[in-house]
Amino acid sequence: MRYDRRMSDAAFNYATYLELDRLLSLQDAASAEEHDEHLFIVVHQVYELWFKQILHEARYLTASLRAGEAARAEATFNRILTILKTLVAQVDVLETMTPVQFSSFRSRLKTASGFQSFQFRCLEVTLGRRDPALVRHFGHDPAAVATLERLHAEPSLYDAFLACLARGGVPIPDDVLARDPGGPIPEDERVRAALVDLYRAQAPLHAIAERMVDLDEGLQEWRYRHVKMVERTIGRKMGTGGSAGAEYLRSTLFRPFFPDLWAIRSEL
Repeated sequence: MRYDRRMSDAAFNYATYLELDRLLSLQDAASAEEHDEHLFIVVHQVYELWFKQILHEARYLTASLRAGEAARAEATFNRILTILKTLVAQVDVLETMTPVQFSSFRSRLKTASGFQSFQFRCLEVTLGRRDPALVRHFGHDPAAVATLERLHAEPSLYDAFLACLARGGVPIPDDVLARDPGGPIPEDERVRAALVDLYRAQAPLHAIAERMVDLDEGLQEWRYRHVKMVERTIGRKMGTGGSAGAEYLRSTLFRPFFPDLWAIRSEL
């Protein structure tokens, strides 16, 4: 238990605050014989903790943008971007494991796959991805389905970004602001024209637009490093959980969350 009002000050310490006994008991390898499985579990558990933090920050960021709090949004962007750099750096740790070392325990993963990361799927939807297939993939978990369906129906971070621009005087069309959030982010020439004018004027909200690009690029960088790590470790083998492995992961590359913010680059 992390906190109990009956707990004395002496009993409430670093270990109890962080629930370290509980946390450090979760690295339960399928076999004590395979030294490298422990590293694999730790790295992926840490990934999930960082995904949880990014989701926490993304909700705060969305609220900040909708409220027009540009300075608060900027600080939150910086935190998320720093976490993404940490996610990329963790790939280096995984790459200390050779293909032979991973193969020694890979069969114990059975159908477990990173494709099944519920938190990462929540993050994708929060940013603006809309894909009903992701919801169906979690059909075995009614609570996960309910959460993903709720997120699909809510305005995304991109919607909050456009609302922030509109509050700041950028001429975002009303029908764009009032669009059905359950659909994919549309590419819109009128939005691109407004963004081009914003960039050329170097108005204050230009910096927020650039942070959106940084966020998109940071996620694409992480995807790329993840793909190369998988290729380096298992080559063209089928992925666990029935996925196509590196082939599937390559198909996710270079698919930006915010296409209009990239499309305007050739117009500036």
